[in-house]
Order: sequence, then C-alpha cells, then structure tokens
Amino acid sequence: MTVYVIVQLKMTDRPAYDRYQARFFDVFKKFQGRLLSADEGPAVLEGVWDRDKLVLMSFPDEAAFRAFADSPEYLEISRDRKAGADGIVLLAKGLG
Repeated sequence: MTVYVIVQLKMTDRPAYDRYQARFFDVFKKFQGRLLSADEGPAVLEGVWDRDKLVLMSFPDEAAFRAFADSPEYLEISRDRKAGADGIVLLAKGLG
C-alpha cells in the first residue's frame, strides 16, 4: 500500500539545511520514493501555519520508506536537516 510522507519544516539554520538539500536526491533516488512537492510558499487556506516549507513524498509501501529513513546514507545527511530545521514528519497510508 502506498504511503505518503508529509514534512513541515521551520528553518533554524539555513546553511545546514542547504547542505542536507544538496545531498538529498543522491540518497533519495535509491529508495523507490517520489518527491511530489517541495514548496517554500504553500497557500494556507485555513488555520494558522507557522512553518517555512512543506515536503510531500510517496513510497510504494512503508517498508520502502523505512529502508530510506533508516539507511546509513540518509541518517548521515539527516544530521544537517535536523540541525537546519525543526520538522514535523507524518506518515500517512494511502487508500487501497
């Protein structure tokens, strides 16, 4: 079952986040994921949103996502993501 990863980021150290972003695709492309959106200016249609960036990804299933998220390559670059932004990361199951 397809899973979606929704990430909401509040930048705290842009140079650190930029280092992460520069290395992200080299790791991501190995794990069957699809980047659906990476928007630093999403339209807020309802409520209050205090974040700077929204990222939406999909993976064929939760195992594929976990393989990506737990890989040594991602764990290495994620240090810069965590240093560069406070994140809310959600995993949502697709329908069917």
